[in-house]
Amino acid sequence: MERRDRERSGRGRQGREYYDQNQYYGQSQGGQYYRQPPEGRGPEKRKKKKTTFGDVIRILLMLAALGVFCFSGYQLYTFYREYKAGTDEYSSLENDYTGENETEDLAALEEADEQAQSVSGRELVTVVENGQEVSLPVMNNPINFEELSAVNSDIVGWIRIRALDISYPVVQAEDNDYYLHTTFEGASNIAGCIFLNCYNKPDFTNQNTIIYGHNMRNGSMFGTLSEFQDEEVYNKSKYFWIFTPDFIYQYRIFSASVVNQTGLTYQTSFSDEDFQEFINTAFRNSVVDNTGLQVTEDDRIVTLSTCTGDSSTRFVVMGRLAQVYASK
Repeated sequence: MERRDRERSGRGRQGREYYDQNQYYGQSQGGQYYRQPPEGRGPEKRKKKKTTFGDVIRILLMLAALGVFCFSGYQLYTFYREYKAGTDEYSSLENDYTGENETEDLAALEEADEQAQSVSGRELVTVVENGQEVSLPVMNNPINFEELSAVNSDIVGWIRIRALDISYPVVQAEDNDYYLHTTFEGASNIAGCIFLNCYNKPDFTNQNTIIYGHNMRNGSMFGTLSEFQDEEVYNKSKYFWIFTPDFIYQYRIFSASVVNQTGLTYQTSFSDEDFQEFINTAFRNSVVDNTGLQVTEDDRIVTLSTCTGDSSTRFVVMGRLAQVYASK
């Protein structure tokens, strides 16, 4: 019986074959055992699954989704890269070409205007401004226009809006398209540049001078202009400044509103009747408090304009010329 057990377990004489838990073993001539399924006893061969039309559709949809994901990621990276490049360029311009001269206390000058105080005590010079000979107070100009002009001869000014920490060069081209996607230094970039309406005079002497800037998602350019809808922002500073090589202009904000992309808002000169309608509309639609302010037909207006996300409207901030300084 012991011998029969050995033979069944495969430890018997050479050439023995045995089954162990439905597995078939054979013995080679060298005495090594190997496993092989006997005919009719091994596992049945699995049938290969056929690829259906639904499988093809699912694969194509997965590939399409992957493509969209990769493309979206690339687009986001491209936007980020251009945003950063634009921000870096303008930060460099401000660091390199502003602040060489003594910087005036703009907040103090705004407060003086708010309290209807004169600029007595300041040095006065007689100059020709807007075709008239006038005596103007002198103000130190912190902008190095000589060197900026060497970088880009299209420069006409530099704008500062203290309430929003906006500080950029202002250029003017032969059309209103070029600087939509071209920076001050001439690079192709979605940020573009702050630019003066090509139909305005470069000396800011029109009845209504229009300055355009992109509403950038990262808050650069005019991306924060709509924050003037917040009363706290408006109360922080109700003015903006435009520096030019010869003069420095201080503007008192009297209106901020959403407007149609066309109409009187984007007109540069008016008849007396149209100008009054232009002013009345600006006051009526304003989201900032303009109680007690007056704008007359003799005033000069600067309108800052940016997009809203709706192609048919724009957000504008309008300022009345409050004071002119001779640049020193």
